[in-house]
Amino acid sequence: MNQPFAPGDDLIFQLESGFGLLRVIAIDEREGKSVWHLLAYEELFPDVESAERALAQPSSLHIRQPHMALTERAFERTPAARLGNRPVSDDERAPYDKWIEQGGKVSGSIGVVAVGTSMNKLLHRVSEARP
Repeated sequence: MNQPFAPGDDLIFQLESGFGLLRVIAIDEREGKSVWHLLAYEELFPDVESAERALAQPSSLHIRQPHMALTERAFERTPAARLGNRPVSDDERAPYDKWIEQGGKVSGSIGVVAVGTSMNKLLHRVSEARP
């Protein structure tokens, strides 16, 4: 995958009921393929402009999932666009560092499907939880 995103990028993706935000915490390589480390925010937005306004005050956002390790294949299934970039904080990076300390394992093809499915389910639950 051509890496169009970098650590610190804020990404927007579309769900049926609005737009959600992800944040790239880190990108590492495993067996010649990228592993994407993302943070997912809880908020949903009716449009891109609302998401951009929220990112102007990132401390007001609520973290839904502090760390998701996605294989390149799973990440490619999550169409997203870059809204901006800001430095990754130590607090944001801590769950990734913990993942590394615990062995940072990424499963094979079954794991790829499971991670991608888990992310889609998580994002769908976030959309259903919002009024």
